[in-house]
Amino acid sequence: APFINKHTYKVSFMNIFQYFESEFTNILAELVGQSLLPENLDASRVVFELPRDAAHGDLATNAAMILAKPAKKSPRDLATVFAVEFEKIDGVTGVEIAGPGFINVSVLPILWAGQIDDIVKADAQYGRSQIGAGAHLNVEFVSANPTGPLHAAHARGAVIGDAMASLMEFCGWNVTREYYVNDAGGQVDVLARSAYLRYCEALGQDIGDIPSGLYPGDYLKDVGKALAKKVDARYLDRPEAEWLDDLRNFSVESIMDVIKQDLIALGINMDVFSSERSLVQSGAVRHAINQLQAAGHLYTGVLAPPKGKEPEDWEPREQLLFKASEFGDETDRPLQKSDGSWTYFAADVAYHLQKLERTKGHLINIFGADHGGYVKRMNAAVAALSGQEGMLDIKLCQLVNLLDKGKPVKMSKRAGTFVTVRDVIDAVGADVIRFIMLTRRNDQTLDFDFAKVTEQSRDNPVFYVQYAHARARSVLRQREAPDQADLALLTADAEISLLKQLASWPKMVESAALAHEPHRIAFYLMDLAGHFHSLWNAGREDPSLRFILEGDKTATNARLTLVKATSFVIRTGLNMLSINALDEM
Repeated sequence: APFINKHTYKVSFMNIFQYFESEFTNILAELVGQSLLPENLDASRVVFELPRDAAHGDLATNAAMILAKPAKKSPRDLATVFAVEFEKIDGVTGVEIAGPGFINVSVLPILWAGQIDDIVKADAQYGRSQIGAGAHLNVEFVSANPTGPLHAAHARGAVIGDAMASLMEFCGWNVTREYYVNDAGGQVDVLARSAYLRYCEALGQDIGDIPSGLYPGDYLKDVGKALAKKVDARYLDRPEAEWLDDLRNFSVESIMDVIKQDLIALGINMDVFSSERSLVQSGAVRHAINQLQAAGHLYTGVLAPPKGKEPEDWEPREQLLFKASEFGDETDRPLQKSDGSWTYFAADVAYHLQKLERTKGHLINIFGADHGGYVKRMNAAVAALSGQEGMLDIKLCQLVNLLDKGKPVKMSKRAGTFVTVRDVIDAVGADVIRFIMLTRRNDQTLDFDFAKVTEQSRDNPVFYVQYAHARARSVLRQREAPDQADLALLTADAEISLLKQLASWPKMVESAALAHEPHRIAFYLMDLAGHFHSLWNAGREDPSLRFILEGDKTATNARLTLVKATSFVIRTGLNMLSINALDEM
């Protein structure tokens, strides 16, 4: 009893993983003081985590594996030294050395149960971290060309970017969500010409088939009608030079309005929309070039022929080149074309310099898989502009395969050639899209089957997680959790498994933020839901494990508190992903 009282108090102020990390720091200091270990050991990569197999104890650590070499000991010998010290930690019931030197630790159940009070008191703040320390962070995502509505693949980058931003905010970063509007270049001229045809159509002309090279989607009919309503026949049968600029601006603005509406429908609110055209016109490209020039990162030279081209197909010419190869790229990169205009890369360099100057912090870009060739050159540019490595992290999103009952879905009536985000939202809802898009790592192809993502079964991840929350709330509608409970009564295997999962939330959140991997939140929620459903089912098979025991108020109160804590963590995780935590289903 004295021990339980002591730890109910002690651990409530510290997450169990932090508790062991703190104890390990003390152990290292003692061993150094006894001259059993050298000074200044770097223990930053030492972790305490849940073992993959519950049979291996409650906590596992790589301490001996990480520190063996600098300590000039074998991992196994160092593990033996650490094991002796771990056994002295309050609450430890057993220590085992596994394999070449991993250490597994078993602890009293109360150490896990002691976390529940913290969760209930913290509510939505449980797991919130300040590792970002208020540092500014810019997350650029979507950034689709403003030539048509967002398609399904854009939804993946949109969800990953928004979830990334929310995760980083939860961990203390000051985040800006940004969309880069590619409104310069030939594609917006093509958009303007396509919109002009629809404008003529809106005024009663027969435009026939849309010519090859123009955008054929029906979505431009709305743009044409809106323009006709605004200017009547002002541009009808007039030379292109009289209307191209105006239609370019009108069309981009109209398409961006649709894109913004689609993003809002998906639960995404951008902080900044940056215009490439405005960037170029402002002189920002020249500013970036001057900065690189002053730092000695540019030269005039001739690039080698591209791989795969015969020498006779290659016209060598002097160009203004960025020394990208000095910053990890395969080759140096041209910034200026032969006609004196800037390359697309030059504008991208200027844009990233602008973001660095505005953000004064790190940058994250969420790109589609087709931008893989830009990763090294943009990392090189940002390293040169900032004078630091690692200021930019680019995440590539692989393709989304849209299916319905296993068969490909490839076309939208409105878009003409692809399935739009709006089509998917209308079919399954934003919650489903957001969660399913995070059920694979960003660098893995994702199958999105309309039939599977809407079925109510454990095979549907979003249903499985939302149903766990709804089940928890249904229990709490029957009987409210008390303000205080004897949590030491939570000792059943299924209860301990759930407790461990809940206790690991803060650590998991921090690790996801540091790795820039928001999909870990979805994975965690699926695991947590699985543990809760398992406990629910255990109560069906064994009545003594039910949440509400009419003849045992003390045990009931403890279990209700566990259910309440579970609902809080699921809700917090879903809120981070901007997904509704449903109370009833």
